[in-house]
Amino acid sequence: MNVSQDEWHELANLTSTELKARVFRILQKAAISIQEGDADDPRLLEVVPRLADLFLSKPELDGLREALSSLARATGLWNYIDKEQATTADLLLAESVTVPELGGVTLHREQIVALNDLLAGRNLILSAPTSFGKSLLIDALLASGNYSRIAIVLPTIALLDEFRRRLKKRFSERFELVMHPADRSQEEKPTIFLGTQERLISRNDLGILDLTVVDEFYKLDPNRRDERSITLNAAVSKLLNKSRQFFFLGPNIDDVRFSSEGRWKFEFLKTRFSTVAVDTYDLGGVPDKEARLFEELAEERHWPALVFVSAPDKANRLASKAAEQMAVSDGSAEFAQWLSDNVGPNWSLVRTVRFGFGVHHGRLPRAIASQMVRMFNTSDLPVLFCTSTLIEGVNTAAKTVLIFDKAINREAYDFFTYSNIKGRAGRLGEHHVGQVYLFNRPPDHQSMEVAPTLFGDQDEAPDDYVVHLEEQEVTRKTDTRVARLKMDLGLDTAGLRLAASIGLENSLALKETVSNALRKKASLVWTGLPKYGEIRAVIDVICSVRRASEFGAFTPSQLTYLINALRLATSMREFLLDYDKKYNGKAEAHDNVFKFLRACEYGLPQHLAAVDMFVKQRSPQSDYSLFIQSISRWFKPEALKNLDEEGIPIQISERFYFNESKHALAQKLLLLARRKSERLTEFERKWILSALE
Repeated sequence: MNVSQDEWHELANLTSTELKARVFRILQKAAISIQEGDADDPRLLEVVPRLADLFLSKPELDGLREALSSLARATGLWNYIDKEQATTADLLLAESVTVPELGGVTLHREQIVALNDLLAGRNLILSAPTSFGKSLLIDALLASGNYSRIAIVLPTIALLDEFRRRLKKRFSERFELVMHPADRSQEEKPTIFLGTQERLISRNDLGILDLTVVDEFYKLDPNRRDERSITLNAAVSKLLNKSRQFFFLGPNIDDVRFSSEGRWKFEFLKTRFSTVAVDTYDLGGVPDKEARLFEELAEERHWPALVFVSAPDKANRLASKAAEQMAVSDGSAEFAQWLSDNVGPNWSLVRTVRFGFGVHHGRLPRAIASQMVRMFNTSDLPVLFCTSTLIEGVNTAAKTVLIFDKAINREAYDFFTYSNIKGRAGRLGEHHVGQVYLFNRPPDHQSMEVAPTLFGDQDEAPDDYVVHLEEQEVTRKTDTRVARLKMDLGLDTAGLRLAASIGLENSLALKETVSNALRKKASLVWTGLPKYGEIRAVIDVICSVRRASEFGAFTPSQLTYLINALRLATSMREFLLDYDKKYNGKAEAHDNVFKFLRACEYGLPQHLAAVDMFVKQRSPQSDYSLFIQSISRWFKPEALKNLDEEGIPIQISERFYFNESKHALAQKLLLLARRKSERLTEFERKWILSALE
């Protein structure tokens, strides 16, 4: 079955009689292809969403809806069966795979195949395209009633919040959602633990789990060069040792490698099943690519459009340049004004957003990034310039993806990453046919094999992973290695695991630097909250093994200044406005301050704890714990930071905080928003309702 992209486009311009004849012939050819064998051929599968898209604008095709439903049934795309026009047989099938608990969602054939494996109690690793609907499978499992304690490992806080909002709407009456480190579970109540690997590895209230779910599981492969891979493997290993069953999900994986002695038994299901079709356009030969990019973005037919670029600075710069040339929305002015009032008028993103362009990358505050995606999905921000952070599971309603760059932070991306970016085009139920514009030659096709450390030979695993092994997993060889590390660093098991959070090699270097600094009488011995000079002394030690830029500062001196300024600021708004007023660097790097704030949550606390641990070896009275706890929540009450993770920016919540719990503060904000309190702008009221309801 092969209908070219140009042929599909021609159909939109045909007259009624000729159109019906051509569509009938396509349906006929599709039926013959099914009889001949490969119902999973992507070229055959795409016929259904393409025709469904065509039927939306061509009422003269209504007489063929029954035939389209029959084709949807035969290809397994049961979610495309039109329940109003289908035959009795097709309707019965569609109803049998419709899940009332999920709002009447109809599953497709491959979802049912995977679900049957899981409900039979088998461990499953699923590789499927982005548009497959993998998250629906998780929800279907939760709706089944077969599981009471579930851990879900997600790669980012942004995805964590997306899952939280979806699960809260569907299962708040059935499950307790535990997401924040301070949240505690109740053993008698069904519980879903949501967390990144760093959070779940530290939990001690997991108990016996019925199911462990790992999203974007390809990140378990150390060959992906993700510095969080070791922690992810260690966290998942811990969870699997407590879990009766596991389910790994990810896109476009061809194989999973594991050692023959592996303890884990699982089914591997790889499917090409996609629920949307994609048109691809090659613009690689265009002489002025930037000018052509802006020409395409000016076309409303592309919206909502994602523009993939290589790095945050470039996303900021291109978005700003686009805003200088055109406006694509009149629905984003209130957001721009809020950013100006609460982050600073000099931030280039204020003007960018005012003219309808958003950005999404790892430096943005989570609540602001979530709002960007929400406004993108509602077309108030029709264009979003993004980096690879957006391909890690966050759902968008993009019709068009323009892949402007061919690298991530100056390193060429591979075919796997390219496929994932491309897979963001189109969305079931909204854009049956997505569009992809390529400004560079795509990478050559390569098979993608995932080789998780936890599925390999433990004796060959890196030290940073081995120190996390449970007692039943330790071999004689790994036990010897751990004993040597304990001796070299002078640490017990808990200390060794803390050291591994920043890398054991870094910890060895840090231990030596601390020893030298103490000999030179550096101000490293203190308790409670340190003076400015004591902060500087610790930062100098940390920056001997890590660059200050990794924590969002140019120098150790600036990093110290930022920490102290954050500590002294009466509010986050005051801190950011003061930073904005004094900032004199490049416009596209203005938001590095948010990289600093992210480092305060994770990165700086781990390094401070490691320094404290090594200082204690010489001076046991030293104690950084209060300072570490304070900096990890920006020197603000924990409720404010937790709400920020749930989509409410701290600049809003801090105005209303009066020593309440997170839950009580959230309820207060919801009540104010619902009652249209004048203490909130209309835009803030909408923000609160969309994040918390």
